[in-house]
Amino acid sequence: MKKLFTLVAILGVLAIGVPSYVMAQDESTQTNAENVKQDSSKQNSVAAQDTAAVDMTTATVQEQPLHKAIKTKFIEGGPQFMASILLTLIFGLAIVIERIIYLNLATTNTKKLLSKIEEAMENGGVDAAKEVCRNTRGPVASIFYQGLDRVHEGIEVAEKSIVSYGSVMMGQLESGLTWISLFIAIAPMLGFMGTVIGMIGAFDSIQAAGDISPALVAGGIKVALITTVFGLIVAVILQVFYNYLLTKIDKITNDMEDASIGLMDILVKYNLKK
Repeated sequence: MKKLFTLVAILGVLAIGVPSYVMAQDESTQTNAENVKQDSSKQNSVAAQDTAAVDMTTATVQEQPLHKAIKTKFIEGGPQFMASILLTLIFGLAIVIERIIYLNLATTNTKKLLSKIEEAMENGGVDAAKEVCRNTRGPVASIFYQGLDRVHEGIEVAEKSIVSYGSVMMGQLESGLTWISLFIAIAPMLGFMGTVIGMIGAFDSIQAAGDISPALVAGGIKVALITTVFGLIVAVILQVFYNYLLTKIDKITNDMEDASIGLMDILVKYNLKK
């Protein structure tokens, strides 16, 4: 009887305890799942915040105006070499603008000028043709005037006068180009010098810190390379204008040579009529 009672009691305890244990396990599993979900949501929230911060930073960088970005890089490059590169650009562009204005004023419609000179010589002689040249601006008219002024000494003397004064006009057309080519060469050199000095400063910082920090090295190299970038940009800008000026001078020179041949033909015709 005692054994039967004991067996019934054990079965009753098991019947009550097992469901409680299962329920506890279920509650623990649900709690762990909820904690995992909360942790995952927190991580997702942090990641979303980081992504939003990166997006905001990128948007800020992209929305920054061009002149402000250039100003920021200019300050980062250091005032010493960046100021010298800027002065090189200013002086170079000043000479370029002066040469462009001069060459545009020196451009002459040679065909129209030759027709006026021929008409003036037929109607009023050499003096009338010289007056036409005086009233016309440009190196071509000046060369024609020198040839007409010595035509009474002979065709050969007039031709030599045209050739000699043409060389003088060529020198005036090419004036200032040597300075532009000098600035084209100096700008990258200043940039490279700034880069080398910046690299030396970066290595000095590494030596003082006693550790090769990627951030320290990258920052020093970035600042050092900014001067090279600006120097190359200045050289490219001035080189484009330099080639434009050369093309303009070549065109004016060809017009001068063709017009000089046309003037000699008119002088020969005029002397034959005399």
